[in-house]
Amino acid sequence: MISDDARKEIDVLFARPKKVGLTLTENRRQWEEECLTTHMLPEGAAVEAVIAGGVPGEWVTMPQSQAGKVFLLLHGGGYNAGSPKTHRRMAANLAAATGMRVLVPDYRLAPEHPFPAGVKDALLAYGWLLSQGLSEADVVVGGDSAGGGLALSMLLALREANAKMPLAAVLMAPWTDLTVSSPSYETLRAKDPIITREGLREAGLWYAGNRDPADPMLSPLFADPSGLPPLLIHAGGDEVMVDDSVLFAQKAQAAGVETILKVWPGLWHVFHVQSYVPEAAQAIAEIGAFVHERMGRSKT
Repeated sequence: MISDDARKEIDVLFARPKKVGLTLTENRRQWEEECLTTHMLPEGAAVEAVIAGGVPGEWVTMPQSQAGKVFLLLHGGGYNAGSPKTHRRMAANLAAATGMRVLVPDYRLAPEHPFPAGVKDALLAYGWLLSQGLSEADVVVGGDSAGGGLALSMLLALREANAKMPLAAVLMAPWTDLTVSSPSYETLRAKDPIITREGLREAGLWYAGNRDPADPMLSPLFADPSGLPPLLIHAGGDEVMVDDSVLFAQKAQAAGVETILKVWPGLWHVFHVQSYVPEAAQAIAEIGAFVHERMGRSKT
C-alpha cells in the first residue's frame, strides 16, 4: 500500500504534459531551469564549483558532511541530459543522510560525446579523489538511472585494471540494459508515468555510438559482476526499468557479490527525487544506513 502523497505524485506525473518538439539542447535547459526553480535545497546545503581531475562538477555539502568522506554521485538523464544542477537536491539529501560530502561530476554527454567519454570522466573524478589523499574506503559511488549504469561501468573498468575499488555502490534504478530487452519494458508500459521503451532505445543508441548496445561495458547486465564491492540497489515496482535492477541484482548475488535489492511496490522511476514523499524519505534514510554500516565495518 503506497502513501497518499505517493499516489498524488503519480497522478501529477501522469498529468504532466509530454515534452514534444523540443531539441535536445532545449530539453537539457528546461530540465535544469525546472530543478533550479522548484527543487528547493534543504536548509544548510552548500554548493561549490570544482574541477575534479579535469572534469567540472560541484561539491554539495550539509553541515553534517565529513571532510574525509565522499559520495561520488553520477547523475541520471539517459546519458544525454542532466547535470549537477538537476541533481543538487538529491545530492544534498544524500549528504545529509550519509554524513558525506557529495561530488557530482558534469561528465560529457551523448550524442556529442558517446561511450566511453562518460566512463572516462567518472574514472578521472574518482582518481582525483584518491589523489587528494582519500582512501578508497572513504569513497562510495552511486547514481540514478543512467548514472547507476555509469557507476557500474566505472566499477567494471576499475576491476579490469586491478585498481582500487570504492567502499560500496548505491544504485537507484540503474539502467543496466541498453538493449531494453527485459520483460518489464512491456508488462509495465501502462503503469510507468515517466519512461518509455522507445525513448530509452534512442538514448541508448546515442550513447553507444558505433558500439553494440549489448557490450557489457555499456550494458552491465551482460557483464560478469564478480569482484564488485557491496551494492545497494533500489527500484520502483511500477517502472518499466525494474528488471534492469532485479536481473542485475540476481546475477551479482549469484557471482558472490554482496547485494541488497529493494523494489518499492507501486512506485516510479527514481522516486527518490520527490523527497517530500514518505517512501522517498525512507529510501534516502536507508541509503544513509547502508553507507554508515559499510563505513563502520571498514574500520574493524
